Amino acid sequence: MSVFILLNLKTYDEGTGINAVKLAEACKDVSESSGAKIAIAPQTADLYRISSKVDIPIFSQHIDGVGSGGYTGHAYIKSVKEAGAYGSLVNHSEKRLTLAEIEKNVTLLKENKMASVICTNNAATTAAAAALAPDYVAIEPPELIGSGIPVSKADPDVIVKSVDTVLKINPNVKVLCGAGISKGDDLKAAIDLGAKGVLLASGIVKAKDPKAALYDLVSLI
Repeated sequence: MSVFILLNLKTYDEGTGINAVKLAEACKDVSESSGAKIAIAPQTADLYRISSKVDIPIFSQHIDGVGSGGYTGHAYIKSVKEAGAYGSLVNHSEKRLTLAEIEKNVTLLKENKMASVICTNNAATTAAAAALAPDYVAIEPPELIGSGIPVSKADPDVIVKSVDTVLKINPNVKVLCGAGISKGDDLKAAIDLGAKGVLLASGIVKAKDPKAALYDLVSLI
């Protein structure tokens, strides 16, 4: 089974600039040796830096639902795509959007033939997200993000309910598990609960040896 792992670099110094490239290289190496599909979500300023040096799926951390014109300071999807992004996160708990904004962003991503990952925090919001037909929904209870406590263990029911809900609404949408994921048994538990992969960040980005941490993550699949 092909497992999808999306590593969000946030604004950690360990995932900024040249460090982002090193993490992308580690992701590529582990992906090639394990068979897992590993993608990376760097800061907007690092999209081109990574895409020009490492052949790996790259996701923007955010896009704004704007077109060409007077939108200073916005993340314009055409710029993001041409910088090398394969897709984008939408509605991360640290960058919340309204439902109308989420729908707009998913539509823009589809129009530009880019992948979408809508982040949600419970089964109800997962249902609303699935109705928009993104490529993925990533269930992440905010209180567990960065806690080191995996949602697959702290609240497995939210994953099971989310998977069941998505299957009923749109079986083409894949469910990712996020929040607190860092170890191989965390990933295995998420897969056993019905998820198709994980969205994770600090457990890998801030690890003493990120490449070793990635190998541990995929060790049980």
